[in-house]
Amino acid sequence: MSVNVGDPVPHATVFDRELNAVDLAEFAAGRPRVLLFFPGAFTSVCEKELCTFRDRMAAYNDVGAEVIGISVDTPFCQSAFAEKNRLTYPLLSDFNREAVRAFGVVLPELKGLRELAQRAAFVVDGSNVVRWAWVADEPGQEPPYEEVAAAVRALAR
Repeated sequence: MSVNVGDPVPHATVFDRELNAVDLAEFAAGRPRVLLFFPGAFTSVCEKELCTFRDRMAAYNDVGAEVIGISVDTPFCQSAFAEKNRLTYPLLSDFNREAVRAFGVVLPELKGLRELAQRAAFVVDGSNVVRWAWVADEPGQEPPYEEVAAAVRALAR
């Protein structure tokens, strides 16, 4: 993993659903964030993960935290995925793979597809410092939801 607990969020250009380029280090800066890297939209585990975070948003909203999903899917695909699943938090496209490389979460190959995002979660404080990190051992592994929530709650203390 290239980004460790205590490191600042690296600068990487990603795209929102309207094709606006944004710097991941500056996106929602000043508030706690949960950065969720996921392999691909419209896949069963990714859908379950992102919908689980959707269903638990109150816990993150209570401490002012922003949840942000990131994959190498196009902004168009992410828009359709968000609509289908009623996701209310931002999904960012790392189509050019800057963020997955900067964070060190490149999934080299999955069933012939190269350089997807490895499933990972990073909790970032309002000063843009990574305070908690988890990277899946395999793409089908879901994040430890309660640990993510606890890491975010710890930032509010």
